[in-house]
Amino acid sequence: MSMPFYVAPEQMMKDRADYARKGIARGRALAAIRYSDGIVIVAENASETLRKVSEIYDRIAFAGVGKYNEFDQLRVAGVRAADLKGFQYSRDDVDARSLANSYAQMLGTIFTHEMKPMEVEILVAEVGLEAGGDQMFHILYDGTVVDERDYAAIGGDAEAIRSRLSESFQDDFDLAGAIAIGVAALAGPDREIPASDLEVAHLRRGNGRRCFVRIEGEELGSALNSR
Repeated sequence: MSMPFYVAPEQMMKDRADYARKGIARGRALAAIRYSDGIVIVAENASETLRKVSEIYDRIAFAGVGKYNEFDQLRVAGVRAADLKGFQYSRDDVDARSLANSYAQMLGTIFTHEMKPMEVEILVAEVGLEAGGDQMFHILYDGTVVDERDYAAIGGDAEAIRSRLSESFQDDFDLAGAIAIGVAALAGPDREIPASDLEVAHLRRGNGRRCFVRIEGEELGSALNSR
């Protein structure tokens, strides 16, 4: 009987990480920016039906990059987990931190034990009753959780996008200003992204129980033209 081929654990993890990163880098990026009344998420997405940014619960949004079918599975799992917790306990007990931890455990288990890791990065954002309560969690393909504060970028070319956001971010941005710097960071200095290739949504503080609102059509055009 032939012996199974041995691969060092370090090499196996490195190969899986490289595989996941290559898949994620092929996708278009997205950025999230905190502004005076909440958090806005700006994604480069030419599709009108396949959404990268979605609502998870009352004050919580989900955004994903990479393979659509994989991050959509995670979105559905998050919606079910949030609904179940809100039903069993209280709607106030559902928060972004616990969802981010659940996603981290799920992605970490898949990365370690499955043959193929998920080619995704996700962002879970929650708007607080006050600005100090806003939260953003960036979860990587291997289950690593990064707590973001003022802005976040995930997907291909994320480091360059974060650098551009750090140069232009201000605490007192209104919604239009936050959208403008998000689009500029995604586009970079050498190109323009038309409104038809953008998906924009925000979590607006003081918008009642349901804080998630999509920005489309004339409203998005007006925000882009106000730059």
